[in-house]
Amino acid sequence: MNEILSVDRLGQRGDGIARGPSGSVFIPYALPGETVRAVVDGERGQLVEIIAPAESRIAAICPLFTRCGGCAAQHMAPGLYREWKRRQVVTALEHAGVAAPVGDLVDAHGAGRRRVTFHARRQGEAMVAGFMAARSHELIAVEACPVLAPGLDRAPAVAQMLASRMGGAGKPLDIQITASEAGLDVDLRGHGPLGDRLRLALTQLAERLDLARLSNHGEIVVERRPPLQRMGKALVAPAAGGFLQATALGEETLAELVTAALPKGRRAADLFAGCGPFSFRIAERMQVTAIESDKAAMLALAKGFGATPGLKPIATETRDLFRRPLLEHELNGFDVVVLDPPRAGAEAQVRRLAASKVRDVIYVSCDAGSFARDAAILVAGGYALEAVTPVDQFRYSAHVELVGVFRRGRKG
Repeated sequence: MNEILSVDRLGQRGDGIARGPSGSVFIPYALPGETVRAVVDGERGQLVEIIAPAESRIAAICPLFTRCGGCAAQHMAPGLYREWKRRQVVTALEHAGVAAPVGDLVDAHGAGRRRVTFHARRQGEAMVAGFMAARSHELIAVEACPVLAPGLDRAPAVAQMLASRMGGAGKPLDIQITASEAGLDVDLRGHGPLGDRLRLALTQLAERLDLARLSNHGEIVVERRPPLQRMGKALVAPAAGGFLQATALGEETLAELVTAALPKGRRAADLFAGCGPFSFRIAERMQVTAIESDKAAMLALAKGFGATPGLKPIATETRDLFRRPLLEHELNGFDVVVLDPPRAGAEAQVRRLAASKVRDVIYVSCDAGSFARDAAILVAGGYALEAVTPVDQFRYSAHVELVGVFRRGRKG
């Protein structure tokens, strides 16, 4: 049904929310204060025409905006954009019943995203590499992306060449490309095990494309140069296909917030530590026990530590903190616990923290909802949420990171 609607506010995903005949209607790319014409189907609306634009509407920086699904907010003026992202954190805490001061959004886009995943699908006789369309399974070929760091300028062409070479099986592929100090680090997903002929062909193609490293499902095909990333004083080669913060400035910003909140003390635990972006920086001041379920990440961290002088000791442990969270007696020896869990949060571990004697907890999160749930558990266990800082390293997307600082007096 074609309706003329007035947009009242923004939703969590960046949709404009209007009041329709049957309730709220979510209209992608509409902004508060606008009068729009939309085709309405239940609570979803498709924007047809902007009858009266808002003053907060600006021109998008990419010609593929609204077609490509990677960006949701290129049309928002900076003030509206910052408040929309900050409001996501405020709202999540309010819903969880947690009172806390939430700071202004910190811009951590920097030079752009240093990691990107291209999808490759067969279209006719050829494999095409690109991004998925907004709210669709349609693939859009891309030649360039304005949110990527300069080190990824070649990434679209590299993804296309790899997709073409692997297209014989006709399988959908994901091609993750990371900019490193040694060049491009590529991990392929979706093909399954490689035969000898394809492995040799990919090795030759990696040489021709001058890749630092090429891996398949995290298994190294060829490493021509270690794909090093700087983490504080350390140079680290992350595990093939392993986790890395989206932007270099994002990692630096989160780490600065973590280290600024460290209390005086000797021992810190870094939980869900990855390959050590926080561990290395904390170890400039305190001994660190880094715990992570990914063995390859722990090996990368240990290797980076072994090559970096001037740090306090870093011990590593491979452990699934979802199934085997640290127990109270294990936690009580630490002066501070830092944790950076996946999007699902760390409920099992947080419940143990709430029952422990640990005085300071610094929680890095990529999901405001799971953070708010876990924050409520910590607050109920006697912590005060002293500060929350939203961090924006996924510019133009609906994602927001944050750092929360919890403190309390010691028990017992």
